[in-house]
Amino acid sequence: MITNTQSLHFALIGAAGFVAPRHMKAIRDTGNVLVCALDPYDGVGILDSYFPNTEFFIEPERFDRHLDKLRRNAISGKGDAKVDYVSICSPNYMHDSHIRLALRNNAHAICEKPIVLNPWNLEALKEIEKETGKKVFTILQLRLHPSIRLLREEVSKAPADRIFDIDLTYITARGNWYYRSWKGDSSKSGGIVMNIGVHFFDVLNWVFGGIRETTTHLMSESRAAGLLTLERARVRWFLSIEEEDLPGNMRREGKRVCRSLSLDGRELEFSDGFTDLHTEMYREILAGRGFGILDARQAIETVYGIRQSKPAGITGEHHPFLSKR
Repeated sequence: MITNTQSLHFALIGAAGFVAPRHMKAIRDTGNVLVCALDPYDGVGILDSYFPNTEFFIEPERFDRHLDKLRRNAISGKGDAKVDYVSICSPNYMHDSHIRLALRNNAHAICEKPIVLNPWNLEALKEIEKETGKKVFTILQLRLHPSIRLLREEVSKAPADRIFDIDLTYITARGNWYYRSWKGDSSKSGGIVMNIGVHFFDVLNWVFGGIRETTTHLMSESRAAGLLTLERARVRWFLSIEEEDLPGNMRREGKRVCRSLSLDGRELEFSDGFTDLHTEMYREILAGRGFGILDARQAIETVYGIRQSKPAGITGEHHPFLSKR
């Protein structure tokens, strides 16, 4: 936790990405300053809406050099203060190396999920934390959603032997571009389960406990489904980026996203309330209550186990959407 009442200095990696504006807004709304940003794509006019004076780089080598210069100038008392935090919004497979870049430059890292694709990479990051004295934080913003927090409280008050029945459905329609981008390359994104599902699996583990057993019914580039047995729940889950999987009424209304979490047949409403969760997450981090490497571990291990399992086909207890296929 940094207790300095002055504005903190932030750097941002992945300034042209979809989620980057949420980080820019969070930095601004917490009273801090984005001093430099990196992205190989130079269409980052969004910076003008938040921090028009930000130094912008398209080459990582020059960005790294700039961070190093700020750090050295701060040590010698010359020039501007060093960067305190590096916010990371780059493609999934780059997160590990960009976290290392931040810590090597004596800055804390705030990384979008997943911080790594494979569980064993977490150990190396923990070692670098010890070596540098800097922390790695991850964005697990759904844990701050009011409906999710109420659910966790409900589960904690239920009898210890009660097992909840959960249906998780997440459909976010994507166009052809998806398969040409890094997101469509499972070696870079971790596949659909990691790319669009990891934050939901994090919430499920956080609310219902660790994994006991996993069965995968379907696994493809665009769809995945299975059954998770957790300490306090049995979860039938379905993930898709196919527009045709959206319920008919949603397609007719032109909607492209369906989020549904039902608890023992009762729909839990959490479609709204996403807008400012990144800002709330930043406030938690700056107050010393952020989520770190250990908090990220369970969901990464859960997703890794699903990715490694062999699909059993549509058999046994499965998500109701699979019955339509």
